[in-house]
Amino acid sequence: MTTARAITGFHLDDVGDWVAELACGHNQHVRHQPPFQERPWVLSEEGRRGRLGLPLECPLCDRNEMPEGLRFVRDTPEWTHDTLPEGLRRSHRVADDTWGEVHLLEGTVTFVFESEPARTLTLDPNDPPLAIPPGVLHHVEPSSSARLYLSFYGVARSIAP
Repeated sequence: MTTARAITGFHLDDVGDWVAELACGHNQHVRHQPPFQERPWVLSEEGRRGRLGLPLECPLCDRNEMPEGLRFVRDTPEWTHDTLPEGLRRSHRVADDTWGEVHLLEGTVTFVFESEPARTLTLDPNDPPLAIPPGVLHHVEPSSSARLYLSFYGVARSIAP
């Protein structure tokens, strides 16, 4: 199942195709190319304006791909199995307009995306940091030897004239 994200704006790419700007920070082409893609609404200002706030599937979020242009917000302290906050062990989500990233330094961590269907990943220190999209329910299960910290990044918004 693909995560739906609200359309927050539009811009033209280098060749004149319309690109939807999504709440997660990703961009996605929205072409009208019958019979393959039926999106006549993208051809008019009124049609595009009418789509603002509506959901569009974002496969990049499903692949945990962080968008470009995020701004660093903060790192958490380093945690171990014994010091990891209880709230991270329970079902929770990263705030809207914010991406998280798990940095595992030692041990292993089981990271559970509580989507439908659920996805479980076991991380070890050799893995790259795991990106956590905004608004996706998840929880963390650290091994007894785990040592980790989180980084948070904000979605940068362009200001429309």
